[in-house]
Amino acid sequence: MPEKTGTEKIIEIRKQIDELDAKLVESFTARMGFAKEIGEYKRDNNLAITDEAREDIIVKNALAKTPRELSGEVSILMRTLMALSREYQRNLMISGEPKLLPPPAPRKTRDVKCVYQGVPGAWSWQAAQKLFPDAKLSPVDYFEDVFTTVKNGGADYGVMPIENSRTGAIGETYDLLRKYGCYIVGRTWIDIRHCLMAKSDTDFSDIREVHSHSEGFGQCRNYLAGRPWDLMNCSNTAVAAKKVKSSADDRSAAIGSRKAAEIYGLSILQADIMDQADNRTSFVIIGREPEYDESSDHVSVTFSLAHRSGSLCEALMPYMAAGIDLARIESRPASAGSFRFFAEIEGTILDDVMLDTLRHAAAVTEYFEVIGCYSVTE
Repeated sequence: MPEKTGTEKIIEIRKQIDELDAKLVESFTARMGFAKEIGEYKRDNNLAITDEAREDIIVKNALAKTPRELSGEVSILMRTLMALSREYQRNLMISGEPKLLPPPAPRKTRDVKCVYQGVPGAWSWQAAQKLFPDAKLSPVDYFEDVFTTVKNGGADYGVMPIENSRTGAIGETYDLLRKYGCYIVGRTWIDIRHCLMAKSDTDFSDIREVHSHSEGFGQCRNYLAGRPWDLMNCSNTAVAAKKVKSSADDRSAAIGSRKAAEIYGLSILQADIMDQADNRTSFVIIGREPEYDESSDHVSVTFSLAHRSGSLCEALMPYMAAGIDLARIESRPASAGSFRFFAEIEGTILDDVMLDTLRHAAAVTEYFEVIGCYSVTE
């Protein structure tokens, strides 16, 4: 009898794997049946779902029967099985389907009022002009003012920076989204091209201090390195330009947009000083109510977890199982030793698979909230 080829050996091994997989599914189904019985007992007797001591014993017993080289894989397998059991039991305790996002409100298109942080010439101002070219734009002093104005009905929408391609997430925006319960209803990107600007009679060699927002300094770190300048933080890059224009000191300069230099009558001493030529910032539209339809292709959620090993993996598992991509995930401190997470997911909440996935993810977290379903425009 001729010796089997490599392909034939693989086919034969795969048949054995298929047989084992069938037994695994059968065993898993039986295990979940027992988990259901226990879950019903916990529900009827108002008992906690999680029993960490019991779970540790299960993992320890499994590892005692496991070859050392597979100990990590078996530990993950057992933790995953128990996570699925906990999720199954939680679903038994939920009466009805949890509401993840209120029904959408219609997008306002006439007599729109939009608020942004800063002054004309700021990057937020430019983003607001792009997103709402026909709206009445109103400036406020601080990020939080944008949220309070929208929440209190002083404006229909607010425009906020949320992420930079160079410096990453803008944490304050995430914190305020959670604090004020506003929704993300749109998102776009703006190319950020920073310039060094000063009054027309200022010589480059005379500069002693430079004004900008901390994000502006961070995006121009390489350009600023080694220069003998004092860096003066301002609430906004355009505010920095306005301050330099009104200053009696001719040794001051600002970092901001070319548009800000034009508005405040400053001369550009050097253009495009950012570290990355493709420097971009993403801005979100916030509203009091969610707005979404079939074209809304991104979902943002926030959640918090139990402080134990594997809890984040457990929370992300439903997305992996459904084949849904997470565009990004950020963590923010909630209190000493605990964190709140924000995730952006590709897909629409109107899709049944997405909706089921979000419900499963919500079941394994301590707190879960959808903060928007929206489209991302260039």
